[in-house]
Amino acid sequence: MPIERVLFVCLGNACRSQMAEGFARTYGKDVMAPESAGLAPALEVPLETQETMAEKNIDISTHRPKPMSVFPPGRFDLVVNMSGYPLAGFPAAMEWKVRDPIGGTAEDYRAARDRIENLVMKLILDLRRKNK
Repeated sequence: MPIERVLFVCLGNACRSQMAEGFARTYGKDVMAPESAGLAPALEVPLETQETMAEKNIDISTHRPKPMSVFPPGRFDLVVNMSGYPLAGFPAAMEWKVRDPIGGTAEDYRAARDRIENLVMKLILDLRRKNK
């Protein structure tokens, strides 16, 4: 069974999951339908995150992170967890350790963005292989 529906999860206003969703929508729309969420009630995408992604020509200003509570457990084929917390009811989880840049410098945002871009690109390549 192919993996197509992927959820990226982090904490708070979903800064890292928004970055991941932005890369997945831009580079991997042929293999996945990405969404993003936060464990805490979701807010709008931080301006720093939007600006950092705009450097890669990716506009995430209209992507709205959602709280985890709106998603039923069986909705996704894969959950990428960047929150650092266990996700009860979401057993198909992949753990990504990426430092949260909220409140950091521009370099912190770029470092998180570049790490997430590399992880998303690896995931896209893996999904293309598996979904053949």
